[in-house]
Amino acid sequence: MNAGGGAWHQGTLLGQGRAVGFQLWVPMPPDVEDGPSFGQYIPPEDVPSVVIPGGDVKVLLGQLPTIGQTRESSIVSYQDINYLVVSLEKGATWRYEPPASHDIAWVFGFAGNPTIQGALCAGDLVVLDGAGAMIAAAPAGAAQMLIGTASRHRHALVLGPSSIHTNEASLVAALNRIRLIGEQIGKT
Repeated sequence: MNAGGGAWHQGTLLGQGRAVGFQLWVPMPPDVEDGPSFGQYIPPEDVPSVVIPGGDVKVLLGQLPTIGQTRESSIVSYQDINYLVVSLEKGATWRYEPPASHDIAWVFGFAGNPTIQGALCAGDLVVLDGAGAMIAAAPAGAAQMLIGTASRHRHALVLGPSSIHTNEASLVAALNRIRLIGEQIGKT
C-alpha cells in the first residue's frame, strides 16, 4: 500500500484461527509520497518462495537471487529493498548475502528461537549497520524470522504520529487527508 497522501486502513480476520501480521513502513521518495494512495494484495500462493536446505525463504519485497534464476516479488517498490520471511527447521542455518548497494539490515525473530550472527533474536528487532553476509540459524528448534536489507533512504525524514515523510508540508497534507477520511466514515 502506498499511503503517502494519507489513507485510512484496517484489517479483519475472516473465519476462525490465528493470524500473524506485520506492517513495514518505508519512506517514499518526494515525487511519490504525495501521490494517490493505492494497495496491492498478493495471495499467499503468489508470493515467491525458495526452498533452502532445512527450510524456505519467501520473498515479500525485492528479490532473491538463487542458482539459475532470481525470485522477485510482484509488489511495486520505490526503494532498493529486500524483505524476506525465513523459515528454518531445528539445526538449520542459512547464509544471506545482501546486494552490495544495501548498507542497512534488520531482523525480527517472530517464531521459535532464531539467531542472527550467533545472537538470539526471538521477539526482538535487531538492526545491523553495514553491509555483509548474515547467518540465520535455528539451533534450538524450528524458527521463523523477517530479514530486511536496504539502501539508506537518501532524503531527510519528518516523522508524524502515523507516517513518515520527506517534508513538513507532506506530513500536514497527509494528516489532514486522514482526518477528512475519518470524518467521512464517522470515525473521528
